Order: sequence, then structure tokens, then C-alpha cells
Amino acid sequence: MPSTPRAPRKVAIVGISLSDCGRVDGPTPYALHAQAARRALADSGLDRSVIDGFGSAGLGTLAPVEVAEYLGLKPRWVDSTAVGGATWEVMAAHAADAIAAGHANAVLLVYGSTARADIKARRRTSNLSFGGRGPLQFEVPYGHTLIAKYAMAARRHMHQYGTTLEQLASVAVQARANAAANPDAMFRDPITVDDVLDGPMIADPFTKLHCCIRSDGGCAVLLAAEDYVPDTAKDPVWILGTGEYVSHTTMSEWEDFTVSPAAVSGRLAFERAGVTPADIDIAEIYDAFTYMTLVTLEDLGFCAKGEGGPFVEKGRLRLEGELPVNTDGGGLSACHPGMRGLFLLVEAVRQLRGEAGGHQVSTPDGHRPRLAVASGTGGWFCSSGTVVLGRD
Repeated sequence: MPSTPRAPRKVAIVGISLSDCGRVDGPTPYALHAQAARRALADSGLDRSVIDGFGSAGLGTLAPVEVAEYLGLKPRWVDSTAVGGATWEVMAAHAADAIAAGHANAVLLVYGSTARADIKARRRTSNLSFGGRGPLQFEVPYGHTLIAKYAMAARRHMHQYGTTLEQLASVAVQARANAAANPDAMFRDPITVDDVLDGPMIADPFTKLHCCIRSDGGCAVLLAAEDYVPDTAKDPVWILGTGEYVSHTTMSEWEDFTVSPAAVSGRLAFERAGVTPADIDIAEIYDAFTYMTLVTLEDLGFCAKGEGGPFVEKGRLRLEGELPVNTDGGGLSACHPGMRGLFLLVEAVRQLRGEAGGHQVSTPDGHRPRLAVASGTGGWFCSSGTVVLGRD
């Protein structure tokens, strides 16, 4: 007789960490992976023997195999999903599903990059595109770089909804204000809207401060089944719901430049978590450019489509605002070593645990946040992964 199906297990994030971040000239990317992994394991209070799942992307030819070997792990479940900045939210969703189904018990996700140090040491140069093969061959000859695609999308939003450069600039100003309270942030000096507008042009309408910084750094997140929670050192942060979506790679296949894939991944995550955007206390949103923050807020449902400009200009994104966003300073000010999505999860967990120190958010009733959303974006709004997190 077939056995009775087992009820899905609840899944929690039980360990988080950052490696050394910012300006890190000595260690290799592998060393940053190892540093972050050791710290996350120590944060969890669990023994490394419980780790039977592993996720990695962005390093090596066989990313999860090479990095796992470097870390001395032999996982029975692996993931190497690579969809740009959304990679880690999508990978967290896969890991949560695997743990819930009993395919793994504890999954370690880890990332590390020396993007800034490599350019400084001339080990790599800037690139104009992701390559000239496949569908992209029809765009690359015309110099349509990643940043130019985001700039084009921002211009469309400005044309269609009246969004202003000042409103976009206010996203960068508020991210810097949040970073000022975070000792781990790479840039903490205050900036103004005029500072953003008067900076050197990178891709119209984006000046330098509209764009993310380039840093070094890594981080790690350990997810585990509810069975392990009694043995962990910290309070668990539960995975309540996830969503993922891929929409296009060529701009010609993007139906509406003012709508990101978060419109789908966010709806799925909220529905599966059984909550609404109005229930969320903090949001950690991928912010390679100011427009990403604005349009993702719209698509997640925090404001109506086209109202992102007025929404962000009122100071709502600050630590003391109505919806604190990118509470560590985000990719615009804190750190951005490449695929930043895993950092969003680390910061969300810190906030829900009440461990964010000087940049800790308090709810209007004086308590630490209870619900958070982390939403990553990949490519040029090609992919999105959204995770809703909650504490007991």
C-alpha cells in the first residue's frame, strides 16, 4: 500500500552573515564565500554536519560543485540557478520547497565577489554587454548596455506617468540616509537631490548617484527544517511565501517598460504567505538603479501603477518612514558586489530579529518588525524573485 504523504515541513532561516564587505583587497572570492559560510553557521548554532543542501552561483565553471568542495561540503541537494540579481530569492524559494518536501534538511546559500578589487587590480575590465550570441546579437551591435536599458525604461515611466528626476533622485537620498546609520555601509555621508542631479551623466537620465556602487563582499544564509529550530542559537525567521517569474531577455519582447516581473512574483509570494502589502513592515528591494526601487514598489502593490514618484518623494523609505526600504542603505550606498539579492535576505532577517543596531527599524507601536519582503531583480527586469518573511 502507498504510504500516507507527509505534511510539508515549515522552513526557517536560522543563520545569516556578511563576510568582510566594502573595500576588501586581500581575500579571493572563494575566501569570502568561506568567511561568510563559517559566520552563518556560527550564527545558527548548528553543526556543519546538518548541511545537506547547497546553493551557489557566479563563481567557477561549475559553481555549486567548486565552491562546495572549497568549503568541504558534499551536498545531496544543489542549486546553481543564475538569473542575475534575482538569483538568491529564486534559489531561496527552491531551497524552501526542497526542505518542505524532505529532499534536504538544511541548505546553505552563499555568495562572494571581489568586483571592486578586481577592477582596481586590473584583473578584469568593465564590459559593455553579457555577450553577443543568441537573442542578444540583435541588440549588442547598437551599444545597448544594461544600464542603457534601465535608463530607457525609466524614461518611459517618466513620459507615461509624469515621474520626475527629482523623485527618482529622492530614492538615492533616502538610501544614503539609511546607510548613514549603518556602520557596515560603504558610503554614509549625506547627499541631496541636487547632488544626485548634478552628478556626471552615466546613461540619460541616470547620473552617477542614480546607480549602485561597486564593492567587494559576500554573505550567507542557512535555511533549515522546523525540526532543527529548537537547537538553533537565534530565533527563527520563517519563509512564509515565495514567488518567481521570468519575462524576457530582449527589449523587443518586453511588453511594457513600466512593469517589472515583480508584478507576478510579488503577487504569488503574498498570496502564498497569506498576507497583503499593507501588512508588511519593511521591504528590501534590489536597487541597482533608483528606477528599480520605484517601479518595484509599484509592482509589489505598495502603491498604484504610476504613483511611485509621489510615493517615494515623501520620505516614506527612510528608517523612520511609513515603509522603510533598503534599511542598510541598499546597493546605492551600502554594498553591491554583483548579485546583491542574498544581501536583501540577510538584512531582512537582521531587522526581524532586532539585530540591526543603529539602523534598526521600530514599528509605530515601538516593536521590532514582524513581516518583511525581499524582492530581487535580475538582468534588465528580466527576472524576479520575491520572498515574504515573518517572525513568531
